[in-house]
Amino acid sequence: MTEKIIDAWMQITTEQLAGEAWLAPLLRWTGQGMKDTLPTVDSTVSAMDAAGVETGLISAWTGPSGVLISNENTVENAAASKGRLRPVISVDLKDPMGAVREIRRRAKEGAVGVRALPWLWEMPPNDRRFYPVYTACIEEGLPFCTQIGHTGPLRTSEYGRLIPYLEDVLLDFPELVVVGGHVGFPWVGEVASLLHKFPNFYVDTSAYVLHRLPPDFVRLMKNEGRKRIMFGSNWPMLAPTQCLKGLDGLDLDEVTTALFLSENARRVFKL
Repeated sequence: MTEKIIDAWMQITTEQLAGEAWLAPLLRWTGQGMKDTLPTVDSTVSAMDAAGVETGLISAWTGPSGVLISNENTVENAAASKGRLRPVISVDLKDPMGAVREIRRRAKEGAVGVRALPWLWEMPPNDRRFYPVYTACIEEGLPFCTQIGHTGPLRTSEYGRLIPYLEDVLLDFPELVVVGGHVGFPWVGEVASLLHKFPNFYVDTSAYVLHRLPPDFVRLMKNEGRKRIMFGSNWPMLAPTQCLKGLDGLDLDEVTTALFLSENARRVFKL
């Protein structure tokens, strides 16, 4: 594979995140252990090399219980990777001004996006506590990254519904660039609807091996979603090599393959 791939969703898991009880089923399903198999910068870059991934976006995690992967840790890991990893930060939604200041500060330090997970916070993305974050993302030119569709962890999937929750956000913030991770199943029809309606809405395929993508989603990739859908793995829950094995079976043309594997993410995250 000659394409220089960008992985839009990775994380270097910490003991705090791996120890969360709600994560255990997901780690079992994906064949991961808990604290004894934590990834490092070196193991992450090695996994990228094995799959031909040029750049990986590594995410911090913050939730209502506190920091699970800190921004500082994420920025330091990105710096240690010699340019292979780029940081996506997270913020505390309970501290709106602190969140805004953190986004502004980290944008100057090279952050390429901000991620917050509605299911983790147990509130939909149109909750007022998200809105200062959206404003700061627009001001700093950073995409807002989130999860759409059902959740693997033992938490409700309700907040992964796109309509009305995420649609409200896109209506209220037409300048906001939103990247919805994890495909959006079982609401692929709603994914298609929002891609038609909002030019700043994008989707990544993280948490899916490509041969298991829903057929309606693959049709979307080949047609109106070709400039909006990007590759992601969800490392270390899934390795990039696992996810990419089914690429040839998608029957994408050369241009669409390049858009999916790298060019859409390169454009959206300004890499």
